[in-house]
Amino acid sequence: MPWGPIDPRERAGSPGSPLAPPLPDLLIASGRRAVAYLRHVKRASGGHTYTVFLKDPRTGPKTADFIWSPDYDRLRGPNVLNTLTPPHRISARKLEAARAQPDPRLAHLPHPRIAVLAGGDSRHHRFLDEDTARFIRHLTAVAETGAGLMVTASRRTPPALRAALMALTAKHGGFFWDGTGVNPYGDLLALADFVVATADSFNMIGEAAVTGRPILVFEPSGGHPKLDVYMRDLKAHGVVHPFEGRLEGQPYEPLNSTPKVAEAIAEGLNRHRRALGLPDFAFSLETP
Repeated sequence: MPWGPIDPRERAGSPGSPLAPPLPDLLIASGRRAVAYLRHVKRASGGHTYTVFLKDPRTGPKTADFIWSPDYDRLRGPNVLNTLTPPHRISARKLEAARAQPDPRLAHLPHPRIAVLAGGDSRHHRFLDEDTARFIRHLTAVAETGAGLMVTASRRTPPALRAALMALTAKHGGFFWDGTGVNPYGDLLALADFVVATADSFNMIGEAAVTGRPILVFEPSGGHPKLDVYMRDLKAHGVVHPFEGRLEGQPYEPLNSTPKVAEAIAEGLNRHRRALGLPDFAFSLETP
């Protein structure tokens, strides 16, 4: 993938095939394995389906009718929309609702409140023992000033780092989401005065940028040239700062590319439908 055919076990007509009719008016895909399926549905629908691909498919701009790709990727074309931050599920409306009715697990924490978004090992980053120790040392320095830590980890977070974060929040009266109860991810962002995020996740940093709060980025071992470009562009907007155990940075105009991407998809779909002699779809682009 992405150049190969679809799995022959999932071809149309096979039991349980996801490609069974009726084929969709709009198909949104992401991930290289999905490229072959996107092309298959486009052909099988006789061109009826409007296809959208998120991120660089590695097969060129003709892969789909519309492609969103981040600025740091090289893909460009008349049907390609490039933005600094990725589309995601965090919206200004969700943040406002969380601030109006704070999660009781977080509302008692002192200011400044620090949302800590801990990722983990990835294709380009590794949390070595020294990285974990350095991260915890920096967070301890912040906690000892009286700041309220609100911590969430991911499925990729190494057990040693998870255990260290749990111990840190227990010692300093912070909050660590252990997976029980409602996921407070959006509430952490809404109530944060500062956000600390690990550099292994472009998406976490992009989601945090909706808050308008300074983002302090911790870089574990490894790295990637695309991350350097991403960080450089975010620094130019006053969004990110290196995390070295202190709080720094000022509020900025929130960044959210999601409405722009959604609007481009809606407009492209309706242009496609008009070319087929079909009526427009009525879209509500208000993010719930």
